[in-house]
Amino acid sequence: MDICKVHENTSKCSANAMPMECFMVLSTQAQKISIATLCCLFGTLCILENSLVLYLIFSSPTIRKKPSYLFISSLALADILASIIFVSSFVNFHVFNTIDSSKETFLLKLGGVNTSFTASLSSLLLTALDRYISISRPSEYKSLVTRKRAWVALGVLWMTCVTISSLPLLGWNCCILDSACSELFPFVDDNYLSSWICLIMVLLVSIVCAYARVLWKAHQHVAYMGKQQVQGGKQNARMRMDVMLAKTLVIVLTVLMLCWSPVLVLMIYSIFVRLSNQLRRVFAFCSTLCLLNSMVNPIIYALRSKELYSSLRMAFSRFRRQLRATEGSPEAESTHKSSAIET
Repeated sequence: MDICKVHENTSKCSANAMPMECFMVLSTQAQKISIATLCCLFGTLCILENSLVLYLIFSSPTIRKKPSYLFISSLALADILASIIFVSSFVNFHVFNTIDSSKETFLLKLGGVNTSFTASLSSLLLTALDRYISISRPSEYKSLVTRKRAWVALGVLWMTCVTISSLPLLGWNCCILDSACSELFPFVDDNYLSSWICLIMVLLVSIVCAYARVLWKAHQHVAYMGKQQVQGGKQNARMRMDVMLAKTLVIVLTVLMLCWSPVLVLMIYSIFVRLSNQLRRVFAFCSTLCLLNSMVNPIIYALRSKELYSSLRMAFSRFRRQLRATEGSPEAESTHKSSAIET
């Protein structure tokens, strides 16, 4: 008998064979409304804000030529995809209790969420390495980090993330292997979940190490600026920009760790200990923190990046000029006069 098939007469969820209904842990209408509200609010704001970030980057000829903003664009794209796939699948499953027609459909959705999150972390790692090279080797930065190399790195990044996240769909799942299934994700093999968690932990540790080096270099620059007051203002301005951007990236990383630590801790805990329904319910609510992280990132960029903030102000200025031009057009004046005569 296939242990991964859903049986109508199943009344109890066993450790290795949990029907899809057993993963629907929201028991009350209030819990479902809370999850739906959080997902829709965070998801909508995330999509709007990250779309604005992409628009500001690619609408500015100066900004879009810089490799560092290509990495930020990759992060914004990953957050948008994660919001769309996560909200649609998560709400349908936990709120409307919709079961996919096949396990392949579910694993495809799960692979999309995993791809987006892994690509988001990898983009942060590339951004941290970019900042480290910019601060540690400023004279060689333009020759080392080019647009072509940045596009190649992003291509390799996304292809790797898609491949790793597609492994359960391609056969590494507990149905085909007849192995222990995860208690948090249907059809997911415990060994695959452990490997994915290890990958995420390696990415997080690498990001922390890279940011630590960036902060150390930034501290050295600040000390150097304090001693060399006679040097040119342009060099000082570049150092201040590097230091400010390094601080911005540290804030992004801190938010990332706070939002994703509860989820990762519960994932690791589920591998060794049988989870109760209450803990799995807590995991469901903690999963919405990923949307909060994706929603906060663009706000940090707007507040900390002077270039993006300037681009945002210019975009608003263009919009206001177009609005005034539309209001002052002959058609608008004739319409205004007609309405005044009718009145």
